[in-house]
Amino acid sequence: MSQVFRPGAPSLANDDSMLSRRFGKEVINYYSGGLLNRFSFLRGDAKFIRKAATAPAAQFIALRDLNPLIADPKRLAFFGYDDVRPIVGADPFGGSDEERKRSFDSARPTPLLLFLGLLPDSPKAVDLETTSHGVVNGQPYFALDVTPRGRFAEAAEAFLRQAEAKGYSVQTNVRTMTLHPEAAAILAQARSLIDWNARNLFCAGCGNPNLSVEAGYKRVCPTTDLAGGSEPHERPDCPTRHGVSNLCFPRTDPTMIAAVVSSDGRRVLLGRQSRWPPKWHSTLAGFLEPGESIEDSVRREVWEEAGVRVGRVVIHSSQPWPYPASLMIGAVAQALPDGEDIALLDKELEAARWFTFDEVREALNNGASAFGDPAPEAYSGPLYVPPSQAIAHQLLRAVVDGYMDPAPKM
Repeated sequence: MSQVFRPGAPSLANDDSMLSRRFGKEVINYYSGGLLNRFSFLRGDAKFIRKAATAPAAQFIALRDLNPLIADPKRLAFFGYDDVRPIVGADPFGGSDEERKRSFDSARPTPLLLFLGLLPDSPKAVDLETTSHGVVNGQPYFALDVTPRGRFAEAAEAFLRQAEAKGYSVQTNVRTMTLHPEAAAILAQARSLIDWNARNLFCAGCGNPNLSVEAGYKRVCPTTDLAGGSEPHERPDCPTRHGVSNLCFPRTDPTMIAAVVSSDGRRVLLGRQSRWPPKWHSTLAGFLEPGESIEDSVRREVWEEAGVRVGRVVIHSSQPWPYPASLMIGAVAQALPDGEDIALLDKELEAARWFTFDEVREALNNGASAFGDPAPEAYSGPLYVPPSQAIAHQLLRAVVDGYMDPAPKM
């Protein structure tokens, strides 16, 4: 069976649904299955967000240059409001979104602070009043960009020095994927959003500086700008202020990744890129294109990269991949009997080849390592594969453990 890292959503606890009996238990991949309730409809509620950010129980994670501060390789570093107050100030989000639009000052950007959600059933859960949804309960979690820059550089540097004095450090190679799965889910949400905000500081409609609203989940082009002064100046008209396209939303890039099985059900197609470690192979992957289904993208990408023609495609599971904001849609596909000859058509791969189930199983058990990490010392087989945290590993594990067996899954 595919490895499941944690129970995931409470609704999956002791799951014995008809769907699970028919298709097997839901696979919860690394970076997914987080337990935070995101409360997306409360992000623009100034009353709620202020109380949440300044609550004694509030927890903040910090990222510098998209790399998280950690307590150790398995744990994120968490900070309280008093720790981050020198950066975020007494009113962390600077009033309501409407107030912030009216007082927008492109010369004085605010620190990037994101609301991640509330952890339900936490021992430190608190009651938080909202404007129109009554009282909600949970422990608030936020993410803060502490990259030293602009007028917050000095405060950020002081924060980082204090964090270092407490024994915290910046995890510079997050792709080793050593964080506990729940911490990884929090990081995936925070990293993707901070990266998106950092890449979209200017309006796509008019090119002027824009403003982060909805606690970091949208960006808007204000009508006025203080521009470092005391009086607001009218800005030129912008197409984003008309119709339904008046907001910029975070980008997610759908990406297919597939374990392609031979027509006889005994081999798996794997490829490798030239920058990868020796013998390291993985499943084939590629971005979906506009007007293309997941299944069609699998057939297209496999043919373009390896020259192999695929017939049936089945969706297996998915995985958020915050580098920067991909959603890996995992599939299992089967090659056509007359379409298994390999040809590297688009030259994206250095090599592609068929491996037997036994070779793949041996590599999964003994030759798995994160990208950039040294290969296991005791293993010297012909194939190395991604670690169990990667969806590629889970797809391969599912295939060699009988995913394509016609017998009903229990």
